[in-house]
Amino acid sequence: MPDPAVPPTPPVPLDALLARADLGLRRIAGPADPAVVVHWAHTSEMADPYPYLLGGELLLSAGVHVPDGAGAGYFDAYVSRIVAAGGAALGFGVAPVHDTVPGALVEACEMHGLPLVEVPPRTTFSAVARALWQLMAQARTAELRRVTEAQQSLAAAAARPDPVPSVLQQLARRLGGRAVLYGPEGTRLVGAGPEPGEEVRTALAKLAEVVRPPSPGHPRTPSPGHPRTPSPEDPRPPSAGHTRASSPGHTRASSPGHRVGSGPDAPAGSPGDLHADLAARPSSASDTVAGVRLVAHALGNGEGFVLGTAAPQRDAGDHTIASVAAVLLSLLTGERHSGSGAGRSSALVRLLLGAAPAQVAPLLGGDRWRVVHGRPEGRAAPDPVTASALGAALGSSLVDVAAEVVRVLVPDGRAVERVPGWTLGVSAAAAPRDWPAADTQAARALARARATRAPLLRHGDRPTALTDLVPPAEADAHARALLAPIKQSPALVDTLRTWLSLHGSWDRTAVALDVHRNTVRQRIARCAALLDADLDDPDVRMELWFALRRT
Repeated sequence: MPDPAVPPTPPVPLDALLARADLGLRRIAGPADPAVVVHWAHTSEMADPYPYLLGGELLLSAGVHVPDGAGAGYFDAYVSRIVAAGGAALGFGVAPVHDTVPGALVEACEMHGLPLVEVPPRTTFSAVARALWQLMAQARTAELRRVTEAQQSLAAAAARPDPVPSVLQQLARRLGGRAVLYGPEGTRLVGAGPEPGEEVRTALAKLAEVVRPPSPGHPRTPSPGHPRTPSPEDPRPPSAGHTRASSPGHTRASSPGHRVGSGPDAPAGSPGDLHADLAARPSSASDTVAGVRLVAHALGNGEGFVLGTAAPQRDAGDHTIASVAAVLLSLLTGERHSGSGAGRSSALVRLLLGAAPAQVAPLLGGDRWRVVHGRPEGRAAPDPVTASALGAALGSSLVDVAAEVVRVLVPDGRAVERVPGWTLGVSAAAAPRDWPAADTQAARALARARATRAPLLRHGDRPTALTDLVPPAEADAHARALLAPIKQSPALVDTLRTWLSLHGSWDRTAVALDVHRNTVRQRIARCAALLDADLDDPDVRMELWFALRRT
């Protein structure tokens, strides 16, 4: 018969019940294992209680069922049936039937590894059951408090500038173990928490493959030791003498769907094979390796990301906490705009086949765009997941990681606001043919923002400027002639532009360019010599700034 579901109450350690001084309970046989937990209390005077037990009970009996002259054989059969049913412990009431606990019962419990608890005459079975439910209520309250605090910390972590690593760090801390995000190809993208041994790492990676949905056109076969369609996880609680922990290579999984197309007659690679594989794939799977509890969750975005956790023990609320983290990671790693994926794919294909940017821009959702350059606070280089999180914060999935800078293409109609933990430079709105110039504007705005410690700077958008009164062709010719002595040295041009934009500040220019301040001084001195100009003269600076804006 199938095992019933465990009730929605956390188990109580048997030691906690024994610690209740008002009950006076005493363990007289069986292992003194703090890991033994009780899920409920049940009173029965049946000689064979097996049919009436669900597993995890503290079975209470006054020995009414014990016949006169019962020997070791009777008690051995009685205890073995309790263990077979998954009973957690046996409580034997002294008086009115028996003055003491039968010695043969003590020996049988010791032999089968079943904790035997002596219930004194002053303690009723109802008092034991009531105390157990009180402890359960306290544990439930503590569990809800723990889950609530974990949810709040995970949500706060998801709002950080590096949301994915932050969520994993919080999850690892809450579970007291390791949390890992695996990519669609099975690669380990981000991890947090103590690094486990090689055996556990390998087992967790294999467990992730059990729940990862296959890519279209590449249906995967199950790994050795993992069934193609795992059976539902046995929910019956573990107890002394009734071990539920799976051995290495034996995976337990839960699936939201039924088995489809996994029979021996289903042809591999048939049109329905991928659909069958998707339906049969579980949403989560668990295993125990080297005493470490492993769990893998398939993220709900359908893109192949998997969350894996490894913890030395399983506490009440762990599954709920991990599920919250899985939902947040699904949002952080998934597609942010429905229907945009097809448009981006079409635009990329057309660009590769020779189309101009102006022709493919409408496929991306607009004709005018802004380029945003972002750099995270600190020295850590952004990874693809962190870059995607910045794109999500700016409302765009068009993201590129270039060295230490993340570039995001944002539609003109969408406001670009500051993002905590990031320094941003924003270009003016530009048509596709002007995107390269907008990229340069964003890079310069980011350099100035970093130098001035501003979280966000925008390239100036002015209705009409003095420079607009000069014909563009004449302005360009004047700029080329004025900057000709230094045009062969991009480093000099960039240094002069940054130095002028920061009003001649040596220190801020050094920060913006990531060079030493003495290097800035040497380059500016070199510019002054090649241009044969006094760079302390404001008129000279104005002329040079005018020319630099034309390049």
